[in-house]
Amino acid sequence: MNSDAIATLQQQLLASLSPAPDESRRLFHGRGRRWPGLEQITVDWLQGLLLVSLFREPEPAQLAGLKHMLMALTQSPVWLDSQAHSLLLQHRYLPDSATEWLLGEVRDAWLISEHGLRYQLDLGKKQNSGLFLDMRYGRRWVQAQARGKRVLNLFAYTCGFSVAAIAGGAEHVLNLDMARAALSRGRDNHRLNGHDLSRVSFLDHDLFKSWGKVRKCGPYDLVIIDPPSFQKGSFVLTQDYRKVLRRLPELLGAEGVVLACVNDPEVGPEFLLEGMASEAPSLRFVQRLDNPPEFADIQPDGGLKALVFSRHTGSPL
Repeated sequence: MNSDAIATLQQQLLASLSPAPDESRRLFHGRGRRWPGLEQITVDWLQGLLLVSLFREPEPAQLAGLKHMLMALTQSPVWLDSQAHSLLLQHRYLPDSATEWLLGEVRDAWLISEHGLRYQLDLGKKQNSGLFLDMRYGRRWVQAQARGKRVLNLFAYTCGFSVAAIAGGAEHVLNLDMARAALSRGRDNHRLNGHDLSRVSFLDHDLFKSWGKVRKCGPYDLVIIDPPSFQKGSFVLTQDYRKVLRRLPELLGAEGVVLACVNDPEVGPEFLLEGMASEAPSLRFVQRLDNPPEFADIQPDGGLKALVFSRHTGSPL
């Protein structure tokens, strides 16, 4: 991250903020590897807050140069016109992902909107804020598909898919995640949008010890699988994903649909295609959802993979 790279980042941010997006968006996706020297930087617009994340520790002089550029950005006419008021620098490479508030009043939480829905983010306390912006097309797809459906949201985190599904008219959503605090935030997100919580259930359980409870609440018309790549003691993508896939036939209704997701740059879509063909052959591939353009990657399969599968017509339950 030399001075030329920092100048490039400044130019990209000025362009992305002219004008600022109406809703939350990724402004700069260095992890897409299209900008030499900036591969470990991302910048998100959180509707008044600019969140800069560093995924690798820079040299002290580089860090000082980055901060100098960012503070200069806050004095620019573009920044003033955007009505931005806060600037955060998150050090994702540190064990606690420490966040510096370079500008603005320190806040623990912040409300954003996406596709007309509201979500509450946690700021400066956790590695992830509570909503993955690269999945916005996935949430939009779920909202469009959900009417009248019973939905199972696995690895639900803060229930972004659930909020989208209920907004789209889902009959019921079951959210499962081991993290009780994340599910609590998901419940808050539903309340923010005025949703009827009698149509939403939350299970803070280990999926692999809870198949009976999950199956009992089925069958489901739509199953969403969006796991972490690695979660110590509970999930390893390359070892455990197939265990989920092989359970799908017993969870789905006759015309059930699955949205299966992977967000590991080292794992391509063939991982899901081959896994589904092996573990749940009654499901056929339908489409891969596009990723938002701001998440462009030098390798088409390096970013998010969100694949849709459905049962073969007439396939046995």
